[in-house]
Amino acid sequence: MTSIAVIDFETTGATPAQGARATEVAICLLEGGRIVDRFVSLMNAGVRVPPFITQLTGITNEMVANAPPAEAVMREAAAFVGARPMVAHNAAFDRQFWRSELAHCGLAAGHEFACTLLLSRRLYPDVPNHKLGTLAEWFDLPVSGRAHRALADAEVAAHLLARMQRDLEKRHDCSEVNAGLLMALQRTPMAQVGAFLRQFSPVPGR
Repeated sequence: MTSIAVIDFETTGATPAQGARATEVAICLLEGGRIVDRFVSLMNAGVRVPPFITQLTGITNEMVANAPPAEAVMREAAAFVGARPMVAHNAAFDRQFWRSELAHCGLAAGHEFACTLLLSRRLYPDVPNHKLGTLAEWFDLPVSGRAHRALADAEVAAHLLARMQRDLEKRHDCSEVNAGLLMALQRTPMAQVGAFLRQFSPVPGR
């Protein structure tokens, strides 16, 4: 069974295009519905952490100043992920930082990303909203550590992904919930989700 790398970044701002850099990265390897390994590190990209980010995450300029260089952390993170498919909650955010931080190291980042936020909209339309904290409370997912710290959020996203995989297998009879299915599902229009999932169910009598 192929493991999936679930990632979360904490950063100094919303987008690398405006000069934001990562301050922390965490990756959980999910296999067979369980977290089998973890990587987490603060990183020093040589930029200041704005006060509102410190208030949100608890990550201070002193913590970042004492952290390993961003390039070293990202090289280690890339080796940890390898060629595994990747998942994040609101993946558009984490994917841009994954690509940007690896580009600072001169490394390519061709990984595909599945997004638990997009998937939750398709699988759980009755949830009040699709924020990670709301979904964690709705499904009573294991929570450890402070929200808006990379490892705590990556672990919750991994538990959410495991829940989705179980629901796809048991509620929708999907025989194999792999990264390809997840990425195709997140691109499927809401009205077509039922028809999309039926094509993965085993055909009776086969």
